[in-house]
Amino acid sequence: MPLLPAEPGTPAAGAGAPRPRRPDLDPRGPRFGAGITAVLLLVVVFLSLTGASAAALSLLVVLAALFAWGAIAGAGRHPWGLLFKRFVRPRLAPPGALENPAPPTFAQGVGLLVTLVGVVLGLVGLAPAVGIAAAAAFVAAFLNAVFDYCLGCQLYLLLVRSGLLGRGPASAG
Repeated sequence: MPLLPAEPGTPAAGAGAPRPRRPDLDPRGPRFGAGITAVLLLVVVFLSLTGASAAALSLLVVLAALFAWGAIAGAGRHPWGLLFKRFVRPRLAPPGALENPAPPTFAQGVGLLVTLVGVVLGLVGLAPAVGIAAAAAFVAAFLNAVFDYCLGCQLYLLLVRSGLLGRGPASAG
């Protein structure tokens, strides 16, 4: 994922005051979290394929809650990010550069959307949707963990470049 320069805060919805920017991230943190998430999503797919639909749905609900945590609190405050900061990062050399937290946080929102679709469809009785949603999210988490390619981050950059994201009222026009 490309490293971005720090962006100034964007206006909060309806408040008109700039929102404080989240601190920059060690780019290895989201990859670490993606690895854990990929394993858990693979477990959901396995459970779904073996007929353990209730267990698969339950684990997908937990993962959706974790994605919500990351999307709302920020990728740096996600439980996997906190584990990385506390136990892994102290054992590593400092990162070459830090990254803007906005793309990984947006990617958490994309993960939330994908897993929520699976949860909702699973709750209305479409059990195969749980495994399908988990498989789709697994592909994204796997790409991030293994190849450092964040699909949600790339979507974020595409939306920023197209002008659909990242424009405050002062710069629109």
